[in-house]
Formats: sequence, C-alpha cells, structure tokens
Amino acid sequence: MREPLALDIELGHSGPLFLAIAEAITHDITRGRLRPGARLPGTRALAQELGVHRNTVDAAYQELLMQGWLEAKPARGTFVAQDLPQGGLVRRTAPEPVAPETPPPALAFTDGAPDPKLVPDKALARAFRRALLSPGFRAGADYGDARGTSVLRQALAGYLTSDRGVVADPSSMIITRGSQMALFLAARAALSPGDVIAVEDPGYPLAWEAFGAAGAVVRGVPVDGGGLRIDALEAALARDPRIRAVYVTPHHQYPTTVTMGAARRLQLLELAQRHGITLVEDDYDHEYRFEGRPVLPLAARAPDDLPLIYVGSLSKLLSPGIRLGYALASGPVLRRMAEARAAIDRQGDAPLEAALAELIVDGDLGRHARKARRIYRARRDFLAELLRVQLAGRASFELPGGGLALWLRCDGVAADRWAERAGQAGLALLPGKRFALEGAEPQAFRLGYAALDEDRITRAVEILAKSWPG
Repeated sequence: MREPLALDIELGHSGPLFLAIAEAITHDITRGRLRPGARLPGTRALAQELGVHRNTVDAAYQELLMQGWLEAKPARGTFVAQDLPQGGLVRRTAPEPVAPETPPPALAFTDGAPDPKLVPDKALARAFRRALLSPGFRAGADYGDARGTSVLRQALAGYLTSDRGVVADPSSMIITRGSQMALFLAARAALSPGDVIAVEDPGYPLAWEAFGAAGAVVRGVPVDGGGLRIDALEAALARDPRIRAVYVTPHHQYPTTVTMGAARRLQLLELAQRHGITLVEDDYDHEYRFEGRPVLPLAARAPDDLPLIYVGSLSKLLSPGIRLGYALASGPVLRRMAEARAAIDRQGDAPLEAALAELIVDGDLGRHARKARRIYRARRDFLAELLRVQLAGRASFELPGGGLALWLRCDGVAADRWAERAGQAGLALLPGKRFALEGAEPQAFRLGYAALDEDRITRAVEILAKSWPG
C-alpha cells in the first residue's frame, strides 16, 4: 500500500481549497520532498486522506498539470514532472541566527476582506475542471486575448447590465488580475506622465500606488458625510489645470463607508463633463448592500460622451486569493489598456476565467452573493451592537447601509495609541492615518468584520474595549 502524502496545507489560505492543495504540493516539490518522477496518490485516495471531495483534489492536479509541475501517464497515474531539477529548487544553506520575531496579533479587523471560508469551492472546482478538460481550451481556442476570455467578458456584461444597470459591451471590457491591475492600466491609458489625478482623502492607498506607478501625480480632495466634496474638487480644478482625472468610490466610500447621494453624483458628472476630465469609478463591493436597493453606479447614468472608466472586482465577492478584476472603458482607452496589459501580462488565467463565467451563467455566483449578504449583514449588526454597548462614550459610528467594514471614530483619544495598545493585546487595527494623503489624519479605525465569526468579533471588541487609552 502506498504511503500517505501528508501534505502541509495552509489553514489560513485565502483562496479556494484546491489552490491550497496545489500550493502544498508545489512547496514539497521545490523543497525536494517530492522528487522528479515521484508518483502521487490517486485523486480518490488523496481526497480520503485530506477529508475533501474528490473533485477538489482533481482540480488541484489539473492546475499543476497545466503549470507543468506534474505529468499524467495513461493507465499509470500522476507523477512529478521529470524535467524538474533533482534535489529540489531551494538552496540548502545553514540558517543564519535571527532575532525572534514578535508574533502577529491573533485577531485582526481587516480593511474589508470577505470570508474565504464562504467561497463556493466545490462548485468552483467542478467548473475549473470542466474548463481545463474542454475541447476549446485544449485546442487553444479563445486563449491569448489581452482583454481576457470572451466567455467571461460576455457573462460579466450580462451580469452588469441586469444587476447594476450598466450598459456593458463585452468588446469594451478587460479582465485583469484584480482591481489593482485595472486601476494601474486605467491610469496608463487615460493619463500622460505628470498629469494629476484627484483622489478622495482619506481614501484608498493601494489605488494611489497604482496611479503613481503609472506616472500620474496624486492629489487629495477632502470627503465628508456625503463622500467626495464637489466644492473642494471644483476649487482644486481651478487651482491646477493638470488635473485630468478623478478617482471615486461612490457606492461605499473607502474608508469611511458613506454613500454618495443622487444630487452629489449628478454634480460630479456635470463637473467632469464641463471640465473634460476622466472619471475612474471603483465599484469594489457593489454586491453588499443590506438596506434598500443598491445605488446605481455613475457608469449607469453618465452621458455617452463623458470619459469614464468603471472598475470592479470579483475578489470581494469570492476571496482575496482569487485575483480577478475588470474594467469598462471606451474603445480607444480600452485598446491602450489592453496594449499596456499585454506588455506586462500577455493573458489572464483562462481556465479560472472560464470557471467563473460558468458560475455566473448557472446562477451559482448569484446564490453565493445572496448567502454571503445574509451572513455579512448579521455580522455587521452583531458587531454594531457590541460596539454600542462596550464603547459607549469612547467611540461612535454610523451604521453603513452596506459594505464589509465600519468606520469607528475615536472620541477624544488618539487612534494610533489605541491601535498600539490593542496590538499588544493581540488585536490588529487599521487606524485612520493609513488612509490619509494630504489632509489631517482621521482619529478613526476601519473595522473590516466580514472574515470574523461571532466568537472572534466578541473577542476583538473585548480587546478593543480593554485597550482604550483614555
């Protein structure tokens, strides 16, 4: 009988289970434990050993076969590829003495990451396997377009049209490895080096990094309880004619979670049209609206002649480990985005894109979104009630209508000091200074709660209350 494989699977892996299994196998190959030519257990045997569905192991093997780590031999089984270096890929040297590291906090309020445990991994694994085994994929059809696979662009176009009121043409869409790439490509396509892009302040630092990497100059515009201040933007445009674009998160402003109202949205569209500037709309968590109807994106109302780049992500809907974003733009801008993408990443992950397209068309993604909304709304309400009881007089917040985070304002104490004390007690916090660009540092925290169950939320709030520095 063959010995068990005894894989060391990362428990905190943020993606689908089959990718965690694949990464554990590649780790054992690179460190020399699994040598070239070594035979792996059959999918049924490994599934029983790991306590997972056979399709999950099969999807992991298929992923590694595609990447060249494994090779399948008919009627014999699955083996580590023979052309890999002997002895592993990791150089073995004596470890140098290092100072002991401070262990990371056991708990963390994230910036608003979803719960990877809710990913419909079985449905995704089945769809991924079908994509790998499809005749079109094996023949190379629809493989190599820098805009992404046509099947996912078509599925997303239908989804955006029906769910968000955005008239989406698949030919005007590009699929990217997460929204971060989409933002970088948007800046490269819409701006010249030295052009200025106005952003919300406080706002999303990773977007600022993407714009800066594309050669743009980033300038902050203050926000208030209604989102980006239009009067402040107009004043900035009067001062600096180099402003050629504005980046906004109107559905749930990042990080304060507020929703931009209808009047201010119309003012923003009118201002952008009057000044001839490009709007970059990041609709990063549109699916998570708990009260009332979701507010339609700016892209659903923008005049046809207004340059607007609409950016979204499937990572927030599924898991941060699934790096799939997308953008809608006009023909010339989209062509420049595709050209820039081809220079750094010729194509996306075609099997994963095809699998997600199947989840959209079959309704699995919609069912997952409805389930996730119910769970996240319950977690939001649970956290809000604990904060009201345990932090009364110490902190305040407005209950957001959606999104995966709360914006907790400190009353009379420094957020940095509070975060430091909480960290020492085992709770990681994101204080307001992380989101400040040019304005004053907000004395507040962004509390991303979606990845925490009620027990962990309870412990986190207890630490938060006990570490109050006042």
